[in-house]
Amino acid sequence: MADNFKRYTVTAALPYANGPVHIGHLAGVYLPADIYVRYLRSQNRDVKFICGSDEHGVPITIRAKKEGITPQQAVDKYHELIKKSFEDFNVSFDIYDRTSSKIHHETASDFFLKLYNDGKFIEQTTQQYYDEKAQQFLADRYIVGTCPKCGNENAYGDQCESCGTSLNATDLINPKSTLSGAVPVMRETKHWYLPLNEYEQWLREWIVEGHKGDWKPNVYGQCKSWIDQGLQPRAVTRDLDWGVPVPVKGAEGKVLYVWFDAPIGYISATKALTPDWEKYWKDSETKLVHFIGKDNIVFHCIIFPAMLKAHGDYILPDNVPANEFLNLEGDKISTSRNWAVWLHEYLQDFPGKGDVLRYMLCANAPETKDNDFTWKDFQARNNNELLAILGNFINRAVVLTQKYYNGAVPARGELTDYDKEVLGVLEGMPLVISTYLERYRFRDALSELMNLARLGNKYLADTEPWKLIKTDEERVKTIMNIALQISASLNILMEPFLPASAQKLSSMLNKPVGKWAEAGSADLLAVGHTIGAPELMFEKIEDAAVEAQVQKLLDTKKANEMANAVAEPAKENITFDEFSKMDIRIGTILAAEKVAKTKKLLKLTIDTGIDQRTVVSGIAEFFNPEEIVGQQVSILVNLAPREIKGIMSQGMILMAENPDGSLAFMQPSKPIMNGGGVR
Repeated sequence: MADNFKRYTVTAALPYANGPVHIGHLAGVYLPADIYVRYLRSQNRDVKFICGSDEHGVPITIRAKKEGITPQQAVDKYHELIKKSFEDFNVSFDIYDRTSSKIHHETASDFFLKLYNDGKFIEQTTQQYYDEKAQQFLADRYIVGTCPKCGNENAYGDQCESCGTSLNATDLINPKSTLSGAVPVMRETKHWYLPLNEYEQWLREWIVEGHKGDWKPNVYGQCKSWIDQGLQPRAVTRDLDWGVPVPVKGAEGKVLYVWFDAPIGYISATKALTPDWEKYWKDSETKLVHFIGKDNIVFHCIIFPAMLKAHGDYILPDNVPANEFLNLEGDKISTSRNWAVWLHEYLQDFPGKGDVLRYMLCANAPETKDNDFTWKDFQARNNNELLAILGNFINRAVVLTQKYYNGAVPARGELTDYDKEVLGVLEGMPLVISTYLERYRFRDALSELMNLARLGNKYLADTEPWKLIKTDEERVKTIMNIALQISASLNILMEPFLPASAQKLSSMLNKPVGKWAEAGSADLLAVGHTIGAPELMFEKIEDAAVEAQVQKLLDTKKANEMANAVAEPAKENITFDEFSKMDIRIGTILAAEKVAKTKKLLKLTIDTGIDQRTVVSGIAEFFNPEEIVGQQVSILVNLAPREIKGIMSQGMILMAENPDGSLAFMQPSKPIMNGGGVR
C-alpha cells in the first residue's frame, strides 16, 4: 500500500527543554513517528524526519529561575539530555535541532515580517497583569491564585492543575506574582495578533469537510469543536526577555509568543539539514505529517495551518495523527510531581533493554484513549511475548539450524498443504502490516508482527522437527528452511518497531536487514547460506526488578504527600506557668523490647540522669528494638505514671510526626549528658 507523494516531511513535536523526557512523551509522539519513518525508509521513500528542542517560553525561564541558572544554561543542559535519550532509544531523526539557534531566529523573524508586511496581523492594546516590584509584565505561569472552579489556592494563570480547568489570569481569585509575591496590577501593553476568525471558514472547509473520516476521530473532533465555538484573534507576541525578539520598531522588550515561534522550528531545522529544504515544505508533491500529543492538536491543526495559509508559500499538513495521554500506575504523569519514568533513568536500571520499552509502549499505545503503564504489564509483555513468542521462535530456528546443518540453510523439498498455508500467510503479512502503518495504527501493526512470530512458533510446535529428525531428515530440511524464511521476514518487518533487536537478528542470520518489498518472500535466505551463532534476543525480567521500580514510585508519592502537607493549626494558648510545669530531660535508651500481643508498643528502659525507668511507647511500627538502643531521646519525666498492658510506664518520649504518621526522634544535635534539661 502506498500513496502518490514524491517525498515526505515528518515532524515530531518539539519537546520543551526544561526537563528530561519520559515514557509519556515517547509513547505519544516520538515512538510512533520513528516507526512510521523507519517504515517509509524501508520502502525506499524520500523522507526527512525533523525535530528539535523548543527552547523559548515561560517554562524555560521558570526552570532556570528554580535552578539558579540562566535560561541559556538551562536549555543547553536539557537539550543535550533530551537529545541523548532519543539517541539511546534509536529514535532516528534526520536532524535534532534547537530553537535558540541563529538559523531559527532568522527563520522565525522572516516569517513574522512576511505576515507583518502583508498586513496579516492586527495590533491591540490590552490590560495585562504587571508586577511593579519585579518591573515586568507577567506571563500566565508567573501568576498564581485561587481557582474559581475548585478552590485550589495554587492555580496558575492558564490552568488549574488540580481540576484541569483552563483559565485566564484574570479569572484567578487573589492573584499574586510568583516572581516577587506581590499583588499584580493591570497595565496597558500593545501586541500583535493573528486574526484566526478570518480563517474560520477556510479552516472549516479544509478540516471539517476535507478531512472527515481521514483524520483520527480525537483530532477531528477537537478541531471541529474549536471551530464550532468560533475562533478569536490570538496574540503572536508577548512581554518577555527570553525568546526571538519581535523584529519591528516599537516592540522593544517583546518576543514572539512560543506557540508562534516553535512550529517554525520545523522549517528552520529542515533548513539546517539540507539546502533543498524548500522541496520538503513548498512542493505540493510532498506529504507533511505532524506527530504530536493531544495537547498540541489545536496548535498543529488550526493555528499553524492558519500561519502557513497566511504566509502563502507553504504546504499544509496531510495528517496529524495525535495520540492521547499515557498514565503511570493509575495516575496522570506529572513532571512537577516527579511522577514519571524518565528515559535516561530507565536505561540506567534496564541497560540494553530500550527495545523492550519500545515494544511495551507501542503495544499499549494511547492511540484512541488514555492508557495506563504498569510495571507488572511491562514485565509480562517482555516475559510472555517478546521472550516467549518472538525470542523463542528465533532461538529455535537458529539453534536447530546450527545443530542439524552447521548453520547452512537447507533446501526445501516437496511442500505439504500446511507448508503452503504457512508460506501464504508469510507472503501476505507485509501488506497487512503496511496497511496498518499507512493508517497510523501502530498497535495493530505490531500485533500482526507478533502474529507472524506466533505462526512460526506454532509451525515448529506442530511439525516437531526435533522429533522428526530421527525418522525423516528430508522433511526436517523443508521445515527448517521455512522457519528461517519466516525469521528473515521478521527481521525486516520488526526493524521499525525494534531496531536494536533487528540488528541482533541480522547478525544471527548473517544478512543485512532487507527492504520492505523483500519481506514475505520464501527465498530471502538462499540455500547454503551460512547463518551466524545464536544469541538470546531477550532476557527474562525478574520480579525484583519491577518491584524496585514500583517502590521508587511509592517513595515519590510519599515525598509528594509530605511536600504538599499542611501543618495542623496551633492548639489553644497556654500560660508560661503551665508550660514551666513540664520537666523535659535528655535520656538514653538502655534496652528495648516489643510488648507481647501488641503491634505498636515497645517497652523501653531509659537512663534519665535521675534514674533508670520504664516507658511504654507506641513506636514499634517504625523502629526495631535493637536499632534504637543507645539512642538519646527527649523524655517528659514528670508525667504521672500509667499502667499500659500490665506495665507501669513512667514518662513519655517526645517524637516528631510526619503527615503519613511516620515518626522521628527528637534528639539533640550533639551528645548531651543524661538528665540535661530541654528548655
